[in-house]
This record gives sequence, structure tokens and C-alpha cells, in this order.
Amino acid sequence: MDAALGGIGGTPNGTAPAFRQAPPLVGGGPITLACALASEERAARKGGARATRVGLGAGLALPEGRLAGFGLAGALVAGLEPGTVVTATRIVDETGATLWEEEPLSVPGARPAVICAATRVVDGAFERAELAARTGADAVDLESGRLAASRRLAGVVRAISDTPGRPVGRLARASRRDGRVRWGVVLRSFVTEPRTAVRAARDARRALAALELAAGAFRVGPS
Repeated sequence: MDAALGGIGGTPNGTAPAFRQAPPLVGGGPITLACALASEERAARKGGARATRVGLGAGLALPEGRLAGFGLAGALVAGLEPGTVVTATRIVDETGATLWEEEPLSVPGARPAVICAATRVVDGAFERAELAARTGADAVDLESGRLAASRRLAGVVRAISDTPGRPVGRLARASRRDGRVRWGVVLRSFVTEPRTAVRAARDARRALAALELAAGAFRVGPS
């Protein structure tokens, strides 16, 4: 889940957390797509991939085996429009420190990108620019930090849902920690800022459609 669409707080003093590292996974095996939101999980499964929901910030239990972060992301820089699919070459925290760096997962049409693992909502244009300058990241999400700390991360694939010029506004708080929708927040968003909410919902649908296509790269055969 991208840091604009996921309502999760940062640390009390504003510093990035220290993710506890687990022993690295030895060997290969099938990849499970780890999705924050129910909508992301549905897109992954419709695309034929093995997927599970791990909640905002990957706060739910992680499955066994190799994992790939999969879902929506917020762009930090210009040139990444809604619906653009990116595949991570590196994951950094909010200070710019590297948490993970490997060859990117191969997904047709995906652009290589550096992903910032945030612990807070990042939506405003100034805040996005400041985070990009500090970390060198192209996009931001909320789950990659914990997934990297598992030492079972094979990569991260994200579809851009919002940008510096196309923020999500109040819809940034529309997801529960378990990845379900807070419909009351959605309703208030459409009532209080209809233009932003309509645009953000349209961009999210575009990104989810792109995710469904990207999931084809992880398609599993019938059991």
C-alpha cells in the first residue's frame, strides 16, 4: 500500500524505525505477493498470482517462503503517472539508508525504481519532494521496510496511484490496518472534497488494473 493511501502513524520522535533483521532465506521457491489492501490482493489473484494480505505497514502475519511486495505506491518525482508499474532495484528508509538491494523482478513494461519504505502518510507535493531529495527514492510505500526485514524479500512491484500533482487528500485515511475499507472516511471524502476524491478514485482504479496485468508475471498453474 502506498504511503498516501495508507493511514499509519510514524514514530513519536519523527525518526525512522530500526527494522529487526531476520536470517536470510536460502534457496528459491514460489513467490507470494504480499499486499496491504484487499483490493490489491484481489487484483493479484485475478492476474493469476499467489497472493496474501499483510495489512498496512505489513502489520499482519507474514506467510512463509519468498515474498514480493505488491500493490499501490505514491510517486515522489515527476514522470511517474498513475498506472505506471515500477519494480524495485533498491529499498531505502526515510533517512536514505539501504534496507534491500537486488536485481529487480522482471515484469513486462515495469520501470526500475528506488522505493522508500515510509512509516507515515506522504501526500503533499512539498513533503514528497523533500523525501525524494533526502532519500533518492522515486516512489513511496508503507510495507517494504518490514518485508525487507524478513530477509525473504524477492522484490517489490508497485503501480503508481498518486503523484505530487495528483494527491489523494482525505482518502489517505480510507484504509483500515487490516487492509479493509473505512467506508465512512470514503463517504466524507466525496462530500467534503469531491473533485479530489473522484480523481483519486479514478487513478486508483487505473493503478489496480495495471497491477492485475503485472500479476501475470507471477502466474501460478492449476494445483
